[in-house]
Parts: sequence; structure tokens; C-alpha cells
Amino acid sequence: MRDDYLWDGSGEPDPEIQRMENALGKLRSNRPAPQFPDLATSVARSQRRRFWQAFSSPQFVAAAAVLLVGATIGVLWLKSRTAKFDPATAWEVARVEGSPQVGQQKIDVVQGTGKLGLGQVLETDNTSRAVMRFEATGEIEVEPGTRLRLLKNSSGIKRLSLERGTIHATIWAPPGEFVVDTPSAVAVDLGCVYTLHVDDSGNGLLRTTLGWVGFKLGDRESFIPAGAVCATKKQTGPGTPYFEDASEAFRNALTKLDAGGSVTDGDHAAALGIVLSQSRKRDALTLWHLLARVPESDRGRVYDRLAQLVPAPVGVTRDGILRLDSQMLDLWWNELGFGDTALWRHWERSWPPEK
Repeated sequence: MRDDYLWDGSGEPDPEIQRMENALGKLRSNRPAPQFPDLATSVARSQRRRFWQAFSSPQFVAAAAVLLVGATIGVLWLKSRTAKFDPATAWEVARVEGSPQVGQQKIDVVQGTGKLGLGQVLETDNTSRAVMRFEATGEIEVEPGTRLRLLKNSSGIKRLSLERGTIHATIWAPPGEFVVDTPSAVAVDLGCVYTLHVDDSGNGLLRTTLGWVGFKLGDRESFIPAGAVCATKKQTGPGTPYFEDASEAFRNALTKLDAGGSVTDGDHAAALGIVLSQSRKRDALTLWHLLARVPESDRGRVYDRLAQLVPAPVGVTRDGILRLDSQMLDLWWNELGFGDTALWRHWERSWPPEK
């Protein structure tokens, strides 16, 4: 048999092949072949249907929402990182020890210095120290474990936020232009050198070395002249300032008076007796502040002792002080020799609200 027969039917057939053809021929179908749709078109249509079904599923919608939020955050972060930096409003930062960090940038031994721009944070770890300087304002030493943010640096006011840690500020800007926010009070420089500390709970302590500082939270004010300190607590604000050379009994009693309702009436009365009996002439600073802080029933005792130490000036009356007349209180403060409240009142009216 020739092989051509198997391919095209030519040539001499093999008898066995012919018998197989005759047997299978009985099963041959004469119906036309079925018409099938184009495979590529069918597959494409199926894929499109599955694609849109996936788009409308709850799982896809949730995933898309997450991606959208992530993309938005990313854009905002990138914008903050690429925001235009204005060197005219930046403070110079010099490394003193360790690796202080401005934003995401560490200032190491090689780099040495950096710039703190508006909204940026200067942070020191437990082994780092830095010095900040702005030519028209002053110099700030930043101790380890401190977090400090630059909020404003305009021609009229320079404002920082001390979130935690310790700074030593030497300010030569005009009084009232340098302000430091803390979680428990706002410190306003009135031409001075001072140290400000904020602990992890947000409570603070201000110690003035030269000049005087105003400490404020809402309507509660404290004036801290050179040699005096003042503690401050979250929500209650600045306490009563006192001179550090006051007796230990005086300082302990003052702490009880500042505690307010957390001490018994008996302990309060005993503490007030110690403060009044041990007050020196310079402790008129403390008594002047106590006038507005003790209960009205105790105000007369404080007035009498203060008048013994520093006689009330013309225009100040006992009745006026007992009802806390603000003008009379300011007049008496000016007699203490720690500065003129006119300076404080002028800048107090111009400060932005504290945070």
C-alpha cells in the first residue's frame, strides 16, 4: 500500500483499511457542523464582565477607600516636606553635643549647624544639646530630652512651643515680643534671662535670672522677677511665685496654699499663718499674688501683712483691694520694685490666644 492513500485517497488501497472504512462508514453523520462563537470575543466579554463585577464588590470599594486615604496623607506629607523654606524666619541651630534633630534631619559633628523653620520641631535625645539663635531676638540653650517647636517668627512676635524638656533663654528683643507656650501656661519675656522646664505630664517650672517674666493661663497671671520661681500645672495654670531664698517652711506652706481644695480647712489656715508670719519685705511678691488666690475671708489678713511690708500707695484702699480692683492691684504692684505692669498690660492686649 502506498502511504498516499491515508492522506489524500490516491494510490492502491489496503484491503484491511477498506474493511475498516466500510465498517465505520455506517456511523458517519450527515448533519452540518455546529457554529461556535469566536473564542477571543467570548473570552474578552467574560473578562470584562468579571472586571466590572470586581469593581462593584464591597471588598473593592473598601480597599479603594483605604488607598485613597493613604494617597491623600502621602500628598500632604510630601507637600509639608517640600514646602518652601524661608531662611528669613528660621532660627539658627548649632549642635553642642550628640545629634540634635530638626524635623527629619539630624545635626551631627560633620554638619554642625542647621535651620529651624516655621512649624518645624527641634528635638534632643538624652545625649544631645543644642543652641538656637535669632539675631533680632536672642539665644536659647536646649537641654537633653527637649522637644521645641517654632510657631511664629514675625516682626512683632516670636513664638515657640516647649512640649517637654528644658530651655535657658537669653532674650534681647523688645519686652513682650518673645513668647513660649507650654501645656500649662504661656511665658512672656519682659526683658530677661530665664529657665523654663516642662515635665512629661505637662507641668512646668519657670526660674528668672534677670528681668522678669509674665506667666499666664486664661485669667490667672503670675509675675516672676529675677531670683524668683513659679511652678505651673496643667488645667490650673501658674502657681504663686516666691523667692528661692525663702525658708523651707515658707515654701512648703505656699505649696499647700496652691493646692487649693485638696487640703483641709485646718491645713489651709495653718499654711497661711506660716506664710504671713515668715514673710520678709521681698516676699511682698508672694503676698501680692495671694490677694487674688486665697478665699475672700482670708483676703483681709493678707492685705494687712502686705501693707506692713510695703505700704499701699496713694489711690489704693483696703476696700478696693478686698474687692480685687484691678487698677489698685496694679498700682500696688508697681510699688514693689519689680517692674511696671503697664508694660505687661500693653503686650497682654496684643498676644494671640494661647493654645
